[in-house]
Amino acid sequence: MKVYPGYVFDLDGTVYLGDSLLPRAAETILELRRRGSRVIFVTNKPLETAGDYARKLTRLGLSTERCDVVTSVDALVDYLGREHPSARLLAVAERSTTEELSRAGFTITTEPLEAEVVVVSFDRTFDYGKLNAAFQAVRYGGAAIVATNPDPYCPTPEGGIPDCAAMLAALEACSGARAEAVVGKPSIHMARALLGRLAMAAGDVAVVGDRLLTDIAMARSLGMTGVLVLTGATAADAVAGAPVQPHFVIDSLDELLAESPADMRAS
Repeated sequence: MKVYPGYVFDLDGTVYLGDSLLPRAAETILELRRRGSRVIFVTNKPLETAGDYARKLTRLGLSTERCDVVTSVDALVDYLGREHPSARLLAVAERSTTEELSRAGFTITTEPLEAEVVVVSFDRTFDYGKLNAAFQAVRYGGAAIVATNPDPYCPTPEGGIPDCAAMLAALEACSGARAEAVVGKPSIHMARALLGRLAMAAGDVAVVGDRLLTDIAMARSLGMTGVLVLTGATAADAVAGAPVQPHFVIDSLDELLAESPADMRAS
């Protein structure tokens, strides 16, 4: 496996678990940077900002700037900027997401019939009032629906809690409408946001992650190299016969620098 000009690293299960870096993660990423590769990080989780994730990585010993992190909210801003650049938004989202949308220049409204797009995100404050407002905006105001990420639940130390797909399913069920886009991994929208941040061609970029249906599927959507690392959600025996195949499978991140990693290049 060559050293690529650009790398996209998933976070939880790839670079860290909880509040601890995985073994050799920092050393590997620092060495890739030393060799001249541009490294960025990606996450579907919209509950913290890119700046928050950058500060966490720095605190864990891996110096990171805000511009080195792309979240599903960044992909959302990128998508809305292209497809709905002046739209008024009604947000089913937590405050951090709403504030990021406002900082990006979008108008946030709480009046359903003023909304042109309903943004649905992972929202731990989701309630009937938010659902009804979104329903009114879509059913009677004709608003489009755009969601941050397709995850049905978010893993936690206690097991998990409902994620964005649960809020989206509730709105789709009552309104009869479907989201025009879900912009997080594995969507092509997230892939484009990442390539835009790197300013590189897809063939120069490797995506490293622990999930086949998000990280690896996203890599393949625009022709990037998909590297599955077995430190998180996917076990080795789950790869054979899976509908999405990685180009390479590695046991840990330091194999990115090894001369002969386990080659899993698809035909």
